[in-house]
Amino acid sequence: MDFKTMLSEFTDALVAGDGERLARLFTEDGAYHDAAYGTHRGRGEIRAMVERVAREGESYRFEMRDPVSDGQLGYARFIFSFTTRHGDFAGKHVVTEGMGCFELVDGLIKEYHEATNQGIGLAQLGIAPEHMARIFARKAERQNARPEFRDHLGS
Repeated sequence: MDFKTMLSEFTDALVAGDGERLARLFTEDGAYHDAAYGTHRGRGEIRAMVERVAREGESYRFEMRDPVSDGQLGYARFIFSFTTRHGDFAGKHVVTEGMGCFELVDGLIKEYHEATNQGIGLAQLGIAPEHMARIFARKAERQNARPEFRDHLGS
């Protein structure tokens, strides 16, 4: 399947809350690194994440734009929106943009990473600034613990 078709399958499965359909796009040990829900490895975990996301929101819309791929790596800019059903935030609508990076092996997704400014979504939910500060401090700690960041952190 070509990259544009894969992106269409990817976004359609997410919007439909069809975890099985999305999981089939990944290798058996593939990983989905979601900016909000964290890392999910293997088709079972990916399927469960999509089903959880579907329960916690509605009116999903996910557009991938400007895709490029060399068959081993693929990138696409995205616009994502939904209305949350989650707790005190139920009924709030969130719109965000970002970039998706796909590592491809034999026509399947080995790794999916997304980069997005989560602060925009949290602000739209009405998260208090002090709570956002704690969230981002934990994210910075996890990021900076990864080996590829070591050289960038200085001594």
